[in-house]
Amino acid sequence: MNPVNPANLVIVISAGDNVATALEALDRGQVITIGDHVVIVAEAVPRGHKVALREIPPGEAVVKFGSAIGLASARIPPGAHVHTHNVASGRGRGDLARRLPTSGARIAEPPDSEDDAEVPTPEPRTA
Repeated sequence: MNPVNPANLVIVISAGDNVATALEALDRGQVITIGDHVVIVAEAVPRGHKVALREIPPGEAVVKFGSAIGLASARIPPGAHVHTHNVASGRGRGDLARRLPTSGARIAEPPDSEDDAEVPTPEPRTA
């Protein structure tokens, strides 16, 4: 195994992200570099799954692409595989979704609630 991080191994969209999305399967011991930040992959991470960029304590928001996607259900060490086994998702759970911080408008995601949505008022039709 080559621990050198090839280009485009993971994607991070926002400086506030605490996870990166694997563009290729990651092996334990691989080194990923995001800017000046270096993370050693702690366990295998399948393509399309997330890897922790730093420690995420239980109850802290997991932030991907600038949006909170759930809360850590256990301590997530740097380099760990981040998925349903250690993240409680707020989607579809009104009780948990209220606890997740929001950062306003998000790209390619619907608003958290109807209160956040800007719904245009249709113009009356005249025949």
